[in-house]
Amino acid sequence: MEQIQERLALVQPLDKEAMQQAARRQQQLTKPAGSLGRLEEIAVRLAGIQGTPLPHIQQKSVIVMAGDHGVTREGVSAYPAEVTPQMVLNFLAGGAAINALARQAQAEVVIVDIGVAAPLTHPQLISRKVALGSANMAEGPALTREQLFEAIQVGFEVLDATAEKGCDLIAIGEMGIGNTTAASAISATLLRQPVDALTGHGTGISAEQRQHKVRVLERALELNQPDPNDALDVLTKVGGLEIAGLTGVIIAATARRIPVLIDGFISSSAALAACALNPAIRNYLFAGHTSVEPGHRLILEYLQLQPLLNLNMRLGEGTGAVLAMHILEAALHTHNEMATFAQAGVSEKEEG
Repeated sequence: MEQIQERLALVQPLDKEAMQQAARRQQQLTKPAGSLGRLEEIAVRLAGIQGTPLPHIQQKSVIVMAGDHGVTREGVSAYPAEVTPQMVLNFLAGGAAINALARQAQAEVVIVDIGVAAPLTHPQLISRKVALGSANMAEGPALTREQLFEAIQVGFEVLDATAEKGCDLIAIGEMGIGNTTAASAISATLLRQPVDALTGHGTGISAEQRQHKVRVLERALELNQPDPNDALDVLTKVGGLEIAGLTGVIIAATARRIPVLIDGFISSSAALAACALNPAIRNYLFAGHTSVEPGHRLILEYLQLQPLLNLNMRLGEGTGAVLAMHILEAALHTHNEMATFAQAGVSEKEEG
């Protein structure tokens, strides 16, 4: 707990002076003021995050955490739990959507086994298995307090190792059959919303299966009674190892002034938990896209994060976050490379 508090204390406000200088530069570039819309806002916020009026993005990484969920035994997913290790191996072989999009974005893919319920070995796999998946939240707490702290610490250490190699932008993603159930439970508790309002069709369950999923969630919340005023208690009782790990990644990245692109519903539930622990974290977050999952939209509204893309995606893996990397880079290319009116010899707008 002490290490978590230490990391949270390192998250600082954005650099106002850098933002003011960046905003002044935007006014001087050869375009009508405000004509690049949100690209201007992104550039100014990145200036505040990095503490320089000319921010840059050179090295990018996507951290994908994988873990299984005991609640899948309740029949809440369209896919069996065996898909989790199968997809992790697909990531490592470079054959998943996240691999294709990361290659296009020239982003490093970091795959972490934090709780897959099967033995996995691969030269590129970061094996930090805390447990063989979470326990069934419908029968008791999903994690022990010790497992939660260990999972968050894994997030810290994975981010530290990635940052020390050089990284200016982090995207986060996940893999774990049943994790929309955990995300619904976390979000319903922290947002103080009924689970029915946050629960979608996940990987493609039917309307009848969705109602069953809602009943399972209601039973889990009634049994565990997670405290909405204590995000760590919520993550312990109804969370998952990969969500806890991503919470650690977010905290550690923002403590290092590294911007974080969050993906869909599951990674956003981790962001919600991180922001509950320190609201200053929100300033470092960018919402890559908006998922078709209803809970995702509610989280983004609560965090006041406007998604960069809306492509009806619901895959996870970090795909929407990596796709949005291009938008952040475009914001900085225009900010850093455009000429000012003075440099270009272009007359500015006449006053009057």
